[in-house]
Amino acid sequence: MDSDEQLMIRVQAGDEDAVTELVTRWRARLYGFLVRRAPDVADDLFQETWIRVVRAAERFDPSRRFSTWLFQIANNLCRDRARRRAVEESYRHSVREEIRHDAGRLDPPPLDLRLDMHRRVHALPERLREVLLLRYYHRLSEAEIADTVGIPRGTVKSRLHHAVRALRQQMAEADA
Repeated sequence: MDSDEQLMIRVQAGDEDAVTELVTRWRARLYGFLVRRAPDVADDLFQETWIRVVRAAERFDPSRRFSTWLFQIANNLCRDRARRRAVEESYRHSVREEIRHDAGRLDPPPLDLRLDMHRRVHALPERLREVLLLRYYHRLSEAEIADTVGIPRGTVKSRLHHAVRALRQQMAEADA
């Protein structure tokens, strides 16, 4: 019977049976960990963990314990999910505050217009939506966004550009 590390060497060589064996061995422990960390999305995180294991197989160091590496991947996915959720909740809170603040204006934008924009923003891919919300709703600088999301500042600029362009395109298509 191969060790987990030996199975990963086989995975690195493209052996699909080795992946199946690892999933079988670690199914209960990994799933249990994910259910405790994120019960509502444990199934998705379980699948994503194994996808990342296969995609990152070449970077696995057989001198390290596979279990540590596996749970590190799963834990990072849980952290990313929690971060995204916090950003989304903060966005929802800011929208509620904005609506409350706008209620005192003489000519607030119509609710259907605000809801339409909210829907458009949430239709963006996650990587674009998170930088857009951090920049325009939370007023973070590009450097602060880069630190928060863990990406280079140039990537923040690029994603902001693509997010704004995608929103403009959505609006132009709606007007057409």
